[in-house]
Amino acid sequence: MYRYIVSAICGILISIGSFAQSPGVKGVLDEISRNNRQLKAYQSYMASQTLSNKTDNNLQDPEVSAFYLPFGEHETGNYSEYQISQRFEFPSVYSARSKRIERQKELLEFEYNAVRQEVLLNAKKQLLELQILQKRKKLEQERVEQAKEVYDQIRRLFEAEQIGILELNKSKIAWLQEQFEIDQINIQIRNTLLNLQKLNGGNAVNTDQIQLMEDSELATMQRLWEEKLSADAEVQQLTAREALAEQQVKLEKNKILPNLSIGYNYQGVNSNNYSGFLGGLSIPLWNSNNKVKAAKANLEFTQANTGAETAELYTRFQENYQQYQLLKRKFEEYEETFKDLNSEELLFKAYELGELSFLDYYREVEFYRQAYNKKLEMEKELLQLKATLLKHQL
Repeated sequence: MYRYIVSAICGILISIGSFAQSPGVKGVLDEISRNNRQLKAYQSYMASQTLSNKTDNNLQDPEVSAFYLPFGEHETGNYSEYQISQRFEFPSVYSARSKRIERQKELLEFEYNAVRQEVLLNAKKQLLELQILQKRKKLEQERVEQAKEVYDQIRRLFEAEQIGILELNKSKIAWLQEQFEIDQINIQIRNTLLNLQKLNGGNAVNTDQIQLMEDSELATMQRLWEEKLSADAEVQQLTAREALAEQQVKLEKNKILPNLSIGYNYQGVNSNNYSGFLGGLSIPLWNSNNKVKAAKANLEFTQANTGAETAELYTRFQENYQQYQLLKRKFEEYEETFKDLNSEELLFKAYELGELSFLDYYREVEFYRQAYNKKLEMEKELLQLKATLLKHQL
């Protein structure tokens, strides 16, 4: 019986190469991307921040002023005057500021993508956790059946007075332990489903028939890093911040140009009046002092920080990639060792034939079970690490 169990489980083990997402997995991730409360909140923040940034490029309000001077010693009629004027910055300033607003919008989009990739990475890890738990549950159900079979056999021997109460109690405890293990796995499955539901905005996730399918080997380190440089949201944020700082320098340079004003003026006294257009400019001698230098200094800092952050990301990427390769080799060794291995079946036959006492049988079978559980944990860690390496694909 156990030979078929082990063979079936070994046959469906996820390969240690790159894995593709089945339509079911992609559907779950797309649903979470739509329903996640954190992502919805960030979308609202993006909309409000974009509108707020656009207000920076509004024209100043037009100014209307009027004078009526009836008091004082004068022989002519009362003096009246009104004026309408509009002040604005040099036209190139609005163009430069508009481009800065676009850079700010791009940065917000990359920040949103970074949050989205983190959310979906968490969801994929939860799906991997669920998949391994389902494998363990299936295996533990078979172990419970076997433990019950051993207990029934020992109980019959006890009733026939062929063995003592101690061995009967040990077999019952072993059976109860296997049942408790299934209960623990069921709790973990339920908690994992609750985590997925929380990520899905409180909506239950349908995980039926979801499998992370086999795929080709993971790309080389250099090729994968080049792919991350063009698609990873963390890297894109750094580039966007640098572009924003560069555009700020251009804006500050344009703001050195004079501000302009145009308008209409009317003056009237004793039925005589004068009217016409007015124009003026303000020379920014003091207000723009050191602003270009400050913007350039900020650009230099941003460029240096981009290099430092990218180097940090690359170091972390290398560590994860090398850890993945190590786990890959170890997992392959475990998989090769367990391939066509039927130790539990052989031990059970030896016990049935009386070649092993129950205590010896249980000690040996427990060793193999713990080793197999370790292999499943290693598989989960391997696939979750790969999900981290391929986060930019989400």
